[in-house]
Amino acid sequence: MQAVIYYLSLPFLYLLSLLPFPALYALSDVLYVLLYRVSGYRKEVVMENLRRSFPEKPEAEIKAIASRFYRHLCDLFLETFKTLTISHKEMLQRCQMHAEAQKIFNELAAANQSCIILMGHQGQWEWGGNTFSLLCRHQLYVIYHPLANRYFNGLIYRMRSRFGTKLIAMKETFREMASLRNELTATAFIADQSPRPETAYWTTFLHQDSGFFQGAEKIAKKMNRPVVYVQVYKKQRGYYELRAQMLSANPAAAPDGQLLENYIKKLEEDIYQQPETWLWSHRRWKHSRPQNIQFIETKENKNHASRKRTHSGH
Repeated sequence: MQAVIYYLSLPFLYLLSLLPFPALYALSDVLYVLLYRVSGYRKEVVMENLRRSFPEKPEAEIKAIASRFYRHLCDLFLETFKTLTISHKEMLQRCQMHAEAQKIFNELAAANQSCIILMGHQGQWEWGGNTFSLLCRHQLYVIYHPLANRYFNGLIYRMRSRFGTKLIAMKETFREMASLRNELTATAFIADQSPRPETAYWTTFLHQDSGFFQGAEKIAKKMNRPVVYVQVYKKQRGYYELRAQMLSANPAAAPDGQLLENYIKKLEEDIYQQPETWLWSHRRWKHSRPQNIQFIETKENKNHASRKRTHSGH
């Protein structure tokens, strides 16, 4: 059955990818009405996430953000399939790299330093990977969760690797990274997902007690690779810019948790800047902190509390 669904869908997906952008966004507008106005896809999850994340915002603003989010989600879905056929030239026109980001990665490459990239589910992360692979000397590896449907998993793999990006299954992360020690690589973690609560790093994120995967920090410290935060900023509909900031040039020397706190702070700031471009339909806060894991009042957590007060004053 998986094969039947895949082969029936494949011609449609390729035809979709061949649509000119004006037609693609006209289709996205129709999809928005169906998804948001008619079916209400995960609308309760989105509204709850927004209300809890922005308690200082009035309900009218929350609804406006939700509406813009669904528009962006529809664009994101259709834009991703453009990767099947979009040219290299148009890809770089649609998703550019900021000069400061290019400088960071050029300097790391000149020093023959592999690095780790931390991102969030914000903007157009799929296009960001394409642009990086086209413009940077590092071989980009992206950590991902393979799909249960092996046919669609193969399609997604081909889409993501079309511009030179390579993928590593999450459970193989450290082993694969260790085997690539002698190559110039950049390994990207989209690190804002919800891990198992008993293994998570717990802190405050968007006014809520939140767990984060610790793997990226542990690997960065163990391999002592520079860690770069990357944001794919939405400039306007259909156009993005990859921005970057060095989080830690020497993670082995940093206290435990500091790298994650720096990442969380940057992600939070970017979400406040462009709230509609983060993945609010994800059940991000489906887990609670286990009772045997106590909240430790660290300098970084105090900074989160300070940020909470600052955001509340926006």
